[in-house]
Amino acid sequence: MPGSTTKSFEYVYVLQSKRDRKRYIGYTTDLRSRYREHVDGAVPSTAPRRPLELIYYEACLARSDARRRERYLKSTNGRKFLSKRLRDYYKLN
Repeated sequence: MPGSTTKSFEYVYVLQSKRDRKRYIGYTTDLRSRYREHVDGAVPSTAPRRPLELIYYEACLARSDARRRERYLKSTNGRKFLSKRLRDYYKLN
């Protein structure tokens, strides 16, 4: 599109521990790099829960939208949403 600028995405992501099956929800501008940090044990909150699997993510154009979505997914209703959204994943795993 003429005159448009390239926008970067803000990602909201959900990791699941293969050890204790608990979820971690966060947001970032670089999903691949952040996931690698989690996998490598560089994030203190998830290091003892490795190995981790990326099970869900969403992309937003505004940081405020990503932060709002992260807060929602961490709420009771957000956790219910994830359980319904990932129903087939949980059946297989």
